[in-house]
Amino acid sequence: MPASAPVRLGGRVTEGDGPPGGPRWPGRALAGGVLLVVGALLLPLSLAATWARSQLTETDGYVAAVAPLAGNAAVQQAVVDDVTDGVMAHVRIDGLLKAVSPARRPAVRRHFTRGIREFVAKQVRQVVTGRGFPDMWKGVHRSAHRTLDGSLAAPADPRAPVTLDLTPVVERVRRQVAHNGMGLDLLRRVPRSGVEIVLLKAPDVPRIRAGYEVVRRGALLLPPAAALCLGGGLLLVRRRRRALVCAGTGCAAAAALLAVALALVRGRTLAALPAMVPRPAAGAYADALTGPLRTGVWLLVGAGTLTAVLAAAGPPAVRAWRKRS
Repeated sequence: MPASAPVRLGGRVTEGDGPPGGPRWPGRALAGGVLLVVGALLLPLSLAATWARSQLTETDGYVAAVAPLAGNAAVQQAVVDDVTDGVMAHVRIDGLLKAVSPARRPAVRRHFTRGIREFVAKQVRQVVTGRGFPDMWKGVHRSAHRTLDGSLAAPADPRAPVTLDLTPVVERVRRQVAHNGMGLDLLRRVPRSGVEIVLLKAPDVPRIRAGYEVVRRGALLLPPAAALCLGGGLLLVRRRRRALVCAGTGCAAAAALLAVALALVRGRTLAALPAMVPRPAAGAYADALTGPLRTGVWLLVGAGTLTAVLAAAGPPAVRAWRKRS
């Protein structure tokens, strides 16, 4: 037995976590531990940065994420309300009130307005719940995302807003009303760009562009930095099995903290929305967009936990399993 091999009482060789020999230098264990901690923190952040970059720059991925919302009842209701409001803003019934006495005009106006709104909302709902709406939904989101991508990557007008143009829905309603032979062309006065939802206001574009640059660079730098820190930390420490347990636990804990942060941000963002924005529809949007990120976070939690458990079990568990088999 080599003289440097550690022994226990009874002459058995101690099973260390790493090679007993090898070069030593002061601070090696400390440096390895610091790298493991940094790597465990950077791994969830790199996942979030990669997700954000994908949502901002990949139009197909964004459209695929929001496509299922075409069948969400809350989102459908929000579209019906927005399109109906946009149409009603251009409906004029002054000509219908000329034959009514001035005293009765306010009541008749309210009655006519209510009836027309119900009619328009019914026509819009038929379009929104129809077979062609999913393709229309993907089309308007594809156009909006391309506008956003152009504003962030190579902006021609740094103050231009990003909008979701629902004019295709209005056009489909217009054709439906004409096809049904209603004889009441309520949508004739609606301009072709008159029904839009502002996704990003013009004053917010520079701030979002600055955040986009941070996300773009972070998505490129953070994943390799996390891998290098974790790999370097494992190479430096002497007790690698213990280091694997700590690294796996740290990655799982950091990912769980990211999941908690996502839930808190979601709640506060929805609470800060204007009263006119329907919370169920906004929540459905948030869940659809962050779905891949939340899935990745929980996969990271599971992978880190599994790594820690397997490393803690280590060679004794393998030997016990071999004896049973």
